[in-house]
Amino acid sequence: MSLYVIGDTHLSFGVEKPMDIFAGWENHTAILQDAWCSCIAPEDTVVLAGDISWGMNMQEALPDFQWLNALPGKEKIILKGNHDYWWCTMKKMQAFFSENGLDTLKLLHNNCIAYGEYGICGTRGWVNMEPETASPDDAKVSAREAQRLEVSLKAAVQQDLKPIVFLHYPPVYGASCNYPMLEVLWKYPVTDCWYGHVHGKTQHRYAINGVRNGINYHLIAGDFVQFIPQKVL
Repeated sequence: MSLYVIGDTHLSFGVEKPMDIFAGWENHTAILQDAWCSCIAPEDTVVLAGDISWGMNMQEALPDFQWLNALPGKEKIILKGNHDYWWCTMKKMQAFFSENGLDTLKLLHNNCIAYGEYGICGTRGWVNMEPETASPDDAKVSAREAQRLEVSLKAAVQQDLKPIVFLHYPPVYGASCNYPMLEVLWKYPVTDCWYGHVHGKTQHRYAINGVRNGINYHLIAGDFVQFIPQKVL
């Protein structure tokens, strides 16, 4: 039994949103499927770190969910990305998954999911900004996401689980930071953080991969990892 992660699958089986117009994304779903089936066993767990589907609602995203559900793996744990417009309330999403037989899909949202002695924690996150220049709207969203991360981490602590954090947005990128998110990570303290969102070779070079201020960061955006799920544990 192993734990894997990958971000930014950007599936579009139910809508017309091809990704192969972007360099490095040609035939990416076939590449992802081959890689997934090569490394993921039926008893494994896979975290999907946001930007799952281009569907604008749950019904449009259903073919993407069905595709993921059919892949190997006991659990696929989904967190929200900035392009997951289908995302709605936890109650509605869980009901939709149940009604459509999506029995391997779970949601990481204001909660923690136990994995052995570890707690799978996370949230979407938000853009990096300087506190003194942040717009009121960005500051509000950032504070809300930091609160959601803390709720998730508290749930792990209450269950005596060691937290592993998965985000969509990077809390550190180049010289920019999201301080509300970082303060939560430092508070608990978190040792490893896996994130997506960052695409293209030009942007990848500014991504943080390695230890900074005590946290080991890992970029796992689909195109960066060549659509190969990365082993966490």
